[in-house]
Amino acid sequence: MGRESYRADMDTTRNAVLEAWMAEHGYSSNGLAEAVNRALEQLTGRHGGLDGSSVRDWKAGRVAWPKSATRTALEDVSGLPAVALGFVPRGRTPSTPAPPQQEDPDMKRRTLVGGIAAAAAAAAAAPGTASPRRIGMSDVDRLQKRFAEIIASDHRHGGQLGIEKRAAALADEALNLQNAGSASQRVRSNLYASAAAFRSSAMWAAIDGRRYDVAKAHMREAQALAEMSGDQSIKFRIWSHAGTMYRHMGRPADAFAANDVARNLHLTRRDPLFASLGLARQGAIHGAAHDRTGTRRAFEQAQEAMLRADPADYRPVWMLAFYDQAELDSLALSAHLALGDYSTAEYHAHRCLYALRPHMVRSRAITTTRLAHAQLAQGAPETATATAMKVPADAATQHARVTRMLQEFGAALRATAPDTTTAQTWTEHAATWRIAA
Repeated sequence: MGRESYRADMDTTRNAVLEAWMAEHGYSSNGLAEAVNRALEQLTGRHGGLDGSSVRDWKAGRVAWPKSATRTALEDVSGLPAVALGFVPRGRTPSTPAPPQQEDPDMKRRTLVGGIAAAAAAAAAAPGTASPRRIGMSDVDRLQKRFAEIIASDHRHGGQLGIEKRAAALADEALNLQNAGSASQRVRSNLYASAAAFRSSAMWAAIDGRRYDVAKAHMREAQALAEMSGDQSIKFRIWSHAGTMYRHMGRPADAFAANDVARNLHLTRRDPLFASLGLARQGAIHGAAHDRTGTRRAFEQAQEAMLRADPADYRPVWMLAFYDQAELDSLALSAHLALGDYSTAEYHAHRCLYALRPHMVRSRAITTTRLAHAQLAQGAPETATATAMKVPADAATQHARVTRMLQEFGAALRATAPDTTTAQTWTEHAATWRIAA
């Protein structure tokens, strides 16, 4: 009868076991359909076509035995075999007869839920008899939701030791799940990829906080986890972060080598947005190496690749959260500052600030500080000081990169405009930050 296997008779039996499981885990029909669709995409490479009505067919008993791929995806989401969710294989009948028509369905549901709970309690109370826990994609999804919170916190604050520790702890939690029960190979790969992504975020927080020795330790662990996962997107992220780390450390040769590993992954040929990010970071490294031609060429290619990218393509949460036109202009700003091309740097700074999304608080503070440097270098101390004073106090005192750049700005201002009211205004303003800290 089409997509799924329907019961042959019209007297269907509701799948109250599935209903009970959904209620216990907080799934609506639409929510479960979307979770299974995501699992299908990871299984088959194509997003599933299920919707809320598909799940309602399961619950109503109109679909007794979903298609093979759908069952596998549902098992990954739930961590349970399909039969344990109340589905009945073709050619079999339910082990219990359908209830009489007059039976109260709420009573039936409570009875089944109670039976499931009693069976679980009995299994837990009998040492050595319980089946090992089944780890599924729902466990991975729960970790990813917490990862999204860390990403959001990083964009607000950045570089904080607390963010680094939270990300590292989440990576350890993902690895501990590997030993907590049985899982399919796909789920295990996703757990390794998640652990690598979390460790990569710890690495980035350490880079942003200028804790480079710690960042390198996170990098080594993240690289090993990424290899076990086989996930190209997380391999790209780790090596691209490594390139940025070496650029900040003043080691452009190492930065080029690391970024080239990211850029040479097959992923960059499949998705122009990854190619664009790799090229933009290459342009920033060229800027740090004082290569004007290489900088110009890399950013031209990065912009062209970004324009070719399809916004509707699937990409991981960390990529969607930060890489856009504003980030491309931010990297161009950094490169042109390093080259001493201050007017072009100012141009990219204004473009970046205009396009920055509201949650990019850390990026706004960094860009504003760099804009002040570009304005000061062009002989506009009053404008530059007014710009620098827009940096929030918490970023000025708690973000290592911003703090250092503002200290350098103050030194440059005092050198170019000594004994002026502008320099005095800046000194007094910076003193308020020290008091607030």
